[in-house]
Amino acid sequence: MTARPEDYAPALDHAVAHTLAWLSSLPDRPVRPRADADELAAVFGGPLPDGPTDAADVVDQLARQAEPGLMAMPSGRFFGWVIGGTLPAALAADWLVSAWDQNATLRYATPAVAAIEEAAAAWVLDLLGLPGDADVGFVTGATMANFTGLAAGRQHVLAQAGWDLDTLGLTGAPRVRVIAGAERHATLDQALRYLGLGAPILVTADGQGRIRLDALAEELARGTGPTILCLQAGNIHSGAYDDIGAACALARQHGAWVHVDGAFGLWAAASAATRHLLTGHELADSWATDAHKTLNVPYDCGIVAVAHPAALRAAMGTQASYLVRAEAGPADPQDKVPELSRRARSVPVWAALRSLGRTGVADLVERLTRHARALADGIGAIEGATILNDVVFTQVCAAFADDARTREVTARLLAEGTAWMSGSRWHDRDVLRVSVSNWSTDDADVAASIAAVRRAAAR
Repeated sequence: MTARPEDYAPALDHAVAHTLAWLSSLPDRPVRPRADADELAAVFGGPLPDGPTDAADVVDQLARQAEPGLMAMPSGRFFGWVIGGTLPAALAADWLVSAWDQNATLRYATPAVAAIEEAAAAWVLDLLGLPGDADVGFVTGATMANFTGLAAGRQHVLAQAGWDLDTLGLTGAPRVRVIAGAERHATLDQALRYLGLGAPILVTADGQGRIRLDALAEELARGTGPTILCLQAGNIHSGAYDDIGAACALARQHGAWVHVDGAFGLWAAASAATRHLLTGHELADSWATDAHKTLNVPYDCGIVAVAHPAALRAAMGTQASYLVRAEAGPADPQDKVPELSRRARSVPVWAALRSLGRTGVADLVERLTRHARALADGIGAIEGATILNDVVFTQVCAAFADDARTREVTARLLAEGTAWMSGSRWHDRDVLRVSVSNWSTDDADVAASIAAVRRAAAR
């Protein structure tokens, strides 16, 4: 018998109450968790009960026991790693995704989700200034978006070299030369390992982490054969952008596939105020980004776009007699991503974009950038602090007198809990790293966070 609404209502009612309580706590609660994983393992673990527990009681227990171990990542004062919050429309849409419980893989089986995905994909391409006929896939995050774009690139360059990858595999294939800037993100290397392509050839970067074009030209000229060039739209420390258009022009001279890792920075294209950072990015072959960073949809949601649909579908598509396909129309969602079983993660993207509109997305990007500059100005004015990067987008790196002092200030800041700014190491120096990614961050959050850094530095 199909489940009845009353079977779900008590648990869902309790979940709504706990959700609203959590959200209402964010403006004032300390950002740091109050308990660590080892403490909580004892709370959640132990023998599995012999019998069932009422669903509403399970929700109550889960919310109550998890609360001390939750990081206030959705807080406007959370600036760790590159983690956005969640827009109201996107959060509500994500709840619908769970309730609908659609396996978003085939247009024939889930026509509503497929139509939403195609609409969201078209909006993303438009906002990001990418070719309108590119294929778009919705994956788990930037790691898998990079993986998927690079898989399409591997498929394409080996086919151009006359190698049948699908039949012969990589053994005996011409070596695919992968070139990247010295300050590429670590997940790029991870994706290359997944693909069996090995470590990239690294090209010198400048003081802001941008690939040096003179060194790139030399490296491209140094070898022959199938080549993939990986560029960066938003350095994880400085926020700096490679000169993508000029790098693409160099790559074209050598028949290279160009992939752009724009996990958070690709969204700069959505605003006239920051679009200049991406000049020429539309000339690349594939692009990766994260909607749960700058766009602020729930985890998880990476996006990959590929200008050569045939290469993407050859790399990702699955063929089986039981997969009932529509007779005509665009490719199925599963032809563009690694997963066959997959969540309808495009739905919150559609909801976020529909709720913001074109001007709202631009305002979001501009607001995040403005807050980053205010944080840099405020922290930079603290005695002993130095801002190490040119703040062009949403990333800020600060340091104090020496590594020990920077670590001390960072530790004090995190222990107090008013704001969270993750530590890191950049250019052989410990840094206090700030990433402004949350739609809800406001001027008061910025002021409170600067004051927290000042207190940590004053002790």
